[in-house]
Amino acid sequence: MSKLTIVANIKAAPGKIDLVKAELEKLIPITRAEAGCIQYDLHQDNDNPAHFMFYENWESRELWQAHMSAQHLSDYMSATEGAIANFMLNEMTHVS
Repeated sequence: MSKLTIVANIKAAPGKIDLVKAELEKLIPITRAEAGCIQYDLHQDNDNPAHFMFYENWESRELWQAHMSAQHLSDYMSATEGAIANFMLNEMTHVS
């Protein structure tokens, strides 16, 4: 098993920044307590407050995939339906 880094970029739809931020913040304590979560940090762009980024490190891809099917992520998806303008996720491997 090798460590997996996730970079997730989330852009809130116009007028939905506060909603999206609040829902993203709800994910943090639950996710940090999950098996395999090493790091789960939320960032907000200084110049574009609609742009959020999660920087995550997981013990393995399998444990991250378990996270992706967790109920709290399902709840987040429901709560933010129509509030996300763009979402991009990159699975990364540490090189050096």
